[in-house]
Amino acid sequence: MLAYLKRFLALPTAALGLVALVLLALAAIFAPQLANQNPYDLASIDILSSRLPPGTASVDGYIHWLGTDDQGRDLLSAVLYGLRVSLTVALVATSIALVIGVVAALFASYFGGKVDAILMRLVDLQLAFPSILTALVLVALLGTGLDKVIIAITLSQWAYFARTLRSAAMVERTKEYIDAARTLKFSSSRIMFRHLLPNSVAPLAVVIVVEIASAISLEATLSFLGVGLPITEPSLGLLISNGYSYMLAQQYWLSVYPGLVLLLLLLSVNLIGERMRQMNNPWG
Repeated sequence: MLAYLKRFLALPTAALGLVALVLLALAAIFAPQLANQNPYDLASIDILSSRLPPGTASVDGYIHWLGTDDQGRDLLSAVLYGLRVSLTVALVATSIALVIGVVAALFASYFGGKVDAILMRLVDLQLAFPSILTALVLVALLGTGLDKVIIAITLSQWAYFARTLRSAAMVERTKEYIDAARTLKFSSSRIMFRHLLPNSVAPLAVVIVVEIASAISLEATLSFLGVGLPITEPSLGLLISNGYSYMLAQQYWLSVYPGLVLLLLLLSVNLIGERMRQMNNPWG
């Protein structure tokens, strides 16, 4: 593990991406301690202090380093809490999609035949449509809300995990240790989860990182379009959307600062994913 980490950090851009991601994750985790105010608290709304430029001090003595939003809330606080929401949605949705995809891939590769044909046709059908289109349709059917967005992103992602793991598991299924396990009358679930999965899981590492970035993008896109999270649970995408209408009024900070944080988050995750892909590729 230590040797892998040293090799990973040998590329400066990967090390920079990892440091940036760790700092952003810590900022999201400790948002209540770092933020001047809780943007979810209705008492923090002060219309008279709305859209103050960065560095302005309010009447209560707080310095709004990134300015205030259209509700008079401290924008830095809103960005920290928005970062927390965006990361939570991405991690939860990707984790659930990973579980669904792994189970589907193991069943398809181990049992083969009709089970494989049915599950892989579902995967092909899912992959035939762009993730954003699938998510938009699902959100339109389910409605808005944190749980609805997580469900929509989960159902948009699981096929990528299933396709990747199934390819590796199909190779492992033909090996002698699987035949030996069957000869010893091990149960199918034991063979799949204790023998087949551990030896097939390596290619999933890169896909997990890539899909986390995809989930962040999907959530931000849905929220920007106004069909994602409600205003009571602002994410980075929703903050960008709320401030976008004020760009022509030269109140750039309302959208630019949340956008920069979102850009940095996506860039750091993608740098990590690209480095992992290079390390797992023997020809790269």
